[in-house]
Amino acid sequence: MNTEQEQANAEQATWVREHFQKANGYLVEKGLVTDKVLTKECRYLIPHIAIWKFTLRGSTDKVWAINGVCPSDYVDAGVATTARDALRHFSLRWQLRADNILNDANADETQQKFAQLLINHAEACYDIVEREELWVDQEF
Repeated sequence: MNTEQEQANAEQATWVREHFQKANGYLVEKGLVTDKVLTKECRYLIPHIAIWKFTLRGSTDKVWAINGVCPSDYVDAGVATTARDALRHFSLRWQLRADNILNDANADETQQKFAQLLINHAEACYDIVEREELWVDQEF
């Protein structure tokens, strides 16, 4: 392997490690302590997003988590079988959350801007879901 390839691999490994730490930290902030990451079920679309599947310490529960250029978020793993399905779920969830904000007559300008941000990320994630070439080896 040439040094250029080695450097690219090292940069990718660093990106994955940093985003793993951020996802784990986010879950801890939400009161969820992870036991392990199920790496074979995760998907890294470097440098954009990472979709993680974690088991939770002290239980049989699992969660999907997402982070990267999009908002960090998590859902119960029961809502999706694959990382692709999880990304589809996050996209729909953000769209619905944005719609609720936009339909709230009391939503202020900051909330309106947040809703637009959610819409933008939901649309971008849905576009990724629809790109078959990104998911060829993902289906179980």
